[in-house]
Amino acid sequence: MVRSWLARGLSAALLAAGAIVLSIGMNASLGELSAYAQAGPAVGAIRVEGNKRVEPETVRTYLTFNVGDPYDLAKVDESLKALFATGLFQDVRIRREGSTVVIVVVENPIVSRVAFEGNKEVEDDALTAEVQLKPRTVYTRARVQADVQRILDVYRRQGLYAAQVDPKIIKLENNRIDVVFEINEGPTTKVRAINFIGNTAFSDSQLRYVISTTQTTLLSFLKSTNIYDPDRLNLDRELLRQFYLKNGFADVRVISATADLDRDGRGFFITFTLDEGPKYRFGDIDVETTLPSLDVRTLRRSIVTRTGRVYNIQRIESTAEALTITSSQQGYAFAQVKPRFDRDEVNRRINITYVIEEGPHVYIERINIVGNFRTHDDVIRREFSLAEGDAFNRLLVEAARRRLRSLGFFKTVDIDTEPGSAPDRVVLNVTVQEQPTGELSFGAGYSTSEGVIGDISITERNLMGKGQYVRLGFSGSLERAQVDFSFTEPHFLDRNLAAGFDLFHKEVDFTNVASYRERDTGGNLRMGFPIAFNTQLGLRYRLEREEIYDVANNASLAVKAAEGESIVSSVGFTVAYDTRNLPQSPTSGIFSSFSEDFAGVGGDVNYFRSVVDTRGYYPLTPKVTLVGRVQGGFIDGWGGEDVRMTDLFFKGGETIRGFERAGIGPRDACEDLSTGKRVKNCSKDPLGGQAFWAATAEARFPLPFIPDNLGMQGAVFVDAGSLWMPSGLAESAVASENSFINDGPDVRLSTGVSLIWQSPLGPLRADLAQALLKASYDRTEIFRFGASTAF
Repeated sequence: MVRSWLARGLSAALLAAGAIVLSIGMNASLGELSAYAQAGPAVGAIRVEGNKRVEPETVRTYLTFNVGDPYDLAKVDESLKALFATGLFQDVRIRREGSTVVIVVVENPIVSRVAFEGNKEVEDDALTAEVQLKPRTVYTRARVQADVQRILDVYRRQGLYAAQVDPKIIKLENNRIDVVFEINEGPTTKVRAINFIGNTAFSDSQLRYVISTTQTTLLSFLKSTNIYDPDRLNLDRELLRQFYLKNGFADVRVISATADLDRDGRGFFITFTLDEGPKYRFGDIDVETTLPSLDVRTLRRSIVTRTGRVYNIQRIESTAEALTITSSQQGYAFAQVKPRFDRDEVNRRINITYVIEEGPHVYIERINIVGNFRTHDDVIRREFSLAEGDAFNRLLVEAARRRLRSLGFFKTVDIDTEPGSAPDRVVLNVTVQEQPTGELSFGAGYSTSEGVIGDISITERNLMGKGQYVRLGFSGSLERAQVDFSFTEPHFLDRNLAAGFDLFHKEVDFTNVASYRERDTGGNLRMGFPIAFNTQLGLRYRLEREEIYDVANNASLAVKAAEGESIVSSVGFTVAYDTRNLPQSPTSGIFSSFSEDFAGVGGDVNYFRSVVDTRGYYPLTPKVTLVGRVQGGFIDGWGGEDVRMTDLFFKGGETIRGFERAGIGPRDACEDLSTGKRVKNCSKDPLGGQAFWAATAEARFPLPFIPDNLGMQGAVFVDAGSLWMPSGLAESAVASENSFINDGPDVRLSTGVSLIWQSPLGPLRADLAQALLKASYDRTEIFRFGASTAF
C-alpha cells in the first residue's frame, strides 16, 4: 500500500509539472502570435482602390507607414484617422493581402450646385455668402451641418428664431451632387416688451428712448429695430451705462440684459436689471503735472468740468482730450492725461485731479481699417485726432472710437493695437461692422389746429459711403402741403464744420383763419459748428419767394394790402446751448437759443428779427419734473419800410394754451371809427404782431394707479404771454377805410391740465385749458389735442 501510495503521488507530481511546462509554452506561443499581429511581416506593396479623382500617390502621403515597414495595427489606425481628416472620403478601409496592403476608399461627392428653397425674408445672395459649401467643393456631413447652423444664425439676426433648415442631397452622375437647403422660416420673433428693474431716477418710458431696440407696435412692420438682435442688446447695455454716467450716476452697473422667449416662440421679453447707485456732483477740480514747462494756466482753460455741476463722464472725457491736445501744442507730444477720482460719499461729490505726465515714446506706424465695405476710409480716418507718424496716445484713440460709434454708421467698432516694425512703433487695427444707414419713414397724426397730418421721408445718413446726409420729405394736412430736400456735409473742408443746403416748397390754406392762401418757394445755405461745450453756432443765408393769393372778398383790408408776391433775401445766425439729459423726454437741464435774421441783402423786403427761447427742466422729486419756458421776439423794418404781414409773429394755442391758432394779438376790428358800426364785407382776421413774449410753468408727474412702463404722465400748467404791435402797412390799410385795429399789450393767462402719453403709436398730448385773462377780441378754445408718430 505504501508503494502504491508513493506511485500515485509521484504520478500526480509528474502530471502537475507537465501542466506547468505546457502552460508556460502556450503563453509563450500566444505572446509570439500577438507580436506577429502587431508587427507582422514587412509591407511589400501598397495598393489604392476606389479612387476616381484623388491620385493614389495623394492617398499614400497620408499613411503613417511605407513599403518595407513592419505591418503595425497602431499605424494602420493612425492612417485611417488621417485619411478621414482630409474630408476627401466618406469611407476608408485598410486590409492586408499577404504582404500587400490594400487601401479601399469611397470618395466624398463634389458639390455641383447649392440652392435654397422656402426663403422669403433673406435673399439667396445673403445665404450664399454665409455658407461654406460652394460649387466644386468637396461635400462632407460636417460642412453641411455647420452651414445649417450658419443659416439659422442669419435668421436669428433677422428675428426668426423659429426657423428650421433641412438639407437635401440630389445625386448626379460622376459622383456629383446638388445640395438644397429647404427652409421653413416660421414667424418673425420680435420684441414684445422692454422692461427695466432697479431704475428710480428715470422711468421705463424714458429709458426706452436711450436704447436702440424698440417694442413691437402696430406700425413696426416699417422698421427693424423691434427685431431681437443679441448684438444690439449688447449695444443697448453700453448705451444705458453711458447715459447714466452722463447724468451723475458714477457707480451705475447694468447687472444683466436678458431676453426671454415666450412659450409660442413669437416674441421676446427683454429685461434690463440696473443698479443706479447714488447721484454725484463734481467737487474740487485741479490739474497736476510732472512736466516742468507746461503752462497750467493755459491748461485750465480747457477744463469743462465745473465744481457743483452734475457728474458727467462726457465732460471728463472732453476735458482729458482737450488737455492732451493742449499739452501736445506746448511741445509734449507724448503727454498722458489720467483723471484721478476722489469720492466724497457723504456729500455725494467727486473730486477730480487731471494728472499730466510723460508717456512712452511710441509712434503710430500705420492705421489699418477693416470691415468698411461701403464707407470710405477717409470718413473713418477724419474721426481720429491722430495720423500715421504721430505720437501714440491711448486716450485719443478711445475718443476716436466713441466718435466712430456715435456716427451711427457702424454696428460695432473695435480698435486694437499690435507691435510695429520697431520697438517704438505700433499699428492700429480698426475693425468696423457696418449697418444700414438709409431710412424710409412715415408719419401720421392729428391736431386740433390742422386736423389729420402726415409725412413721408427718405433719409440716407451715409450717402455713397461719404458720410453725407440727404433727406427728401413730403408732409401735409388738409390745410398744408410741403416738400423739402436737405443735404449736409458734416466735415466741410475737412474741418469740424457742417455745411449744407435746403430746398423747399410750401402751400398753406389760411382761409379758415385769415382769409387767404400762402405759397413759399426757396432755399437755405447753412453751416454750423461748436463754439463751446454743449454750444453750437449756426449761420444761414435764405432766399425765398413768398406769395399771398386767393384773398377772400371779405378779408381784412390789411390782408388785401399784403396780397401779391415778394422776394426775401436774408442772412442770420442761431446760438444754441443744450444740457438736457434726454432731449425726447428731459427731466433736467437747459435748452436755450437766440436767433437773429436780417432781410434786405437784395430782395424786396427789409427787416431785422430777433427771437429768444429758453427751457429749463428741474427734478422736484425722482418722479416729478418742473418745466419752465420763457420766449420772446421782436421784428421791425429798416430803410423806411414797414414789416409785411407774412413776416410778423402769429401766436395762439401752440404758445398759450386755451386759445385758438392765431387766437391772440392784433385783429381787424371791422368797425367804423366815426359810427362804431361794423364795416361791411370785413372779416375779423388776425394781423400778427411785431413783438411777443410768453412764459410757461408746468409740473409733470406720473399718474396714480397706472404703471410707469405704460409711459403716461399728467401735468398741470400755467401759461402767460402777449402779442402786440401790428405793422404800419396794416394800420394804414385799415385806417384808409376809417376803421381801426384791436391791439394792445394785454397779458393773456391760462391754466389747465394735460395728459402726456408715449403711446405705442407715438407721442400723444391732450390739453384742457381755461383762459383766465384775455382781450375782448381774442379767440379761445378749451381742448387741444395733438398726436403724431414717426416709423
